[in-house]
Amino acid sequence: MTLDRRRFLAATVGATIAPALGACSGTPRWDRAAYQKAVASRVAVVPAGAYEGHLGRLVLEALRLFRLPVVGRRVVLKPNFVEYDPAGAVNTHPAVILAAVQAFRSLGAAHVVVAEGPGHHRDTEHLLAGSGLLTLLREHDVPYVDLNTDELRRVPLRSRFTDLGHLYLPETVLGADLLVSMPKLKTHHWAGVTLSMKNFFGVVPGSVYGWPKNRLHWAGIDQSILDINAALTMPRFAIVDGIVGMEGNGPIHGQPRACGVLVLGDDLAAVDATAARVMTINPRAVRYLEAAGRFLGNIEEERVVQIGVEPDRVRQDFAVLPAFRALKTFSG
Repeated sequence: MTLDRRRFLAATVGATIAPALGACSGTPRWDRAAYQKAVASRVAVVPAGAYEGHLGRLVLEALRLFRLPVVGRRVVLKPNFVEYDPAGAVNTHPAVILAAVQAFRSLGAAHVVVAEGPGHHRDTEHLLAGSGLLTLLREHDVPYVDLNTDELRRVPLRSRFTDLGHLYLPETVLGADLLVSMPKLKTHHWAGVTLSMKNFFGVVPGSVYGWPKNRLHWAGIDQSILDINAALTMPRFAIVDGIVGMEGNGPIHGQPRACGVLVLGDDLAAVDATAARVMTINPRAVRYLEAAGRFLGNIEEERVVQIGVEPDRVRQDFAVLPAFRALKTFSG
C-alpha cells in the first residue's frame, strides 16, 4: 500500500512542479512588497562530533553568535519526528533538543516549549517514548504540544504556489515569539532534501490535512513548502541536526551518514542552502530552495556569510536517489 501511494504521489508531484515553480512570468506568486530580503544572511556551521558531552554549551555558544532577542520571550522548538527510530537517523536527536532547551533557558527565555505534529503516527506519545525524548522532557520540566491536535486559527496565505488559499495553523505556533525549526540533515525521496523549511510540514495539523498530511502532498510538496514558510510571519530560527544525517532514500529508509555538524541561522533559506552544500548538493537544483531564494531568503553563496567554519571543511558527499542525480551538479 505504501509503495502504491508513493508511485501515485511521485507521478502527481512530478507533473505539477514545472508550471508551479517555473520562471516568474505572468502574475507574481507572492506580494513583492511584503518580502524584503536582507542583503546578506549569516549562517553558522558548527562541528559537533557526538550527541554526548557538552552539547548544551556548544549550542549556547553558537546561539550567542546571533544575539537573539529571547529574554522574557516564548520560544517554540519544532523538531522532526517521523517514525520510530532506534538507530537515531530519522528523527531529530533528543540530545540536540535538550541542548536547545537548556541554551534558550540560559539566554533568558521565559518559556521554552517543544511542539511537533508528526505526519505518520497519530500516537505521538509512542514516538516520544521510543526516542527517549519523553523521559528527558519530564526530567527537565519541558512542556510538549502535539500540533496535530492543538487549537487552530485560519491564516490566509501570503503566497500562491498552491491552490489552498489559507491554512489552519496551531495556536502554539502562532503564539511563538521565536519559532525554531530543528530538522535532521536528510535527503528526501520527493523533495530532494528535507531541512528547516520542509520541517514546517509538521506545523500543519493532521486533524485537518490528514496523515501523512495528504492534502499538502496533493497540492504539491515543493509548492506547499513555499506557501507554509511564507505564511509564518513570526521570527524564525533553524538548528539543523547533522551530527548523524541520512542519505539516499530519505527521509525514512535511507542510510545513516555521520556528518558531525550543526547548522544554525535566522534565514531558513540560507541555512538550508548551506546545509545542502554540506551534503554536496547544489541548492539551486532543489526546486523549492531555488524559488525560496527569490523572495524568502538568500541562497547565493556570495550572500551567505559563514560565521562558523566554512562548509567545505565539513562537506560530505551524500548519496541521492537516481531521480535526483541532477542535485549533485555542485560547483563552487
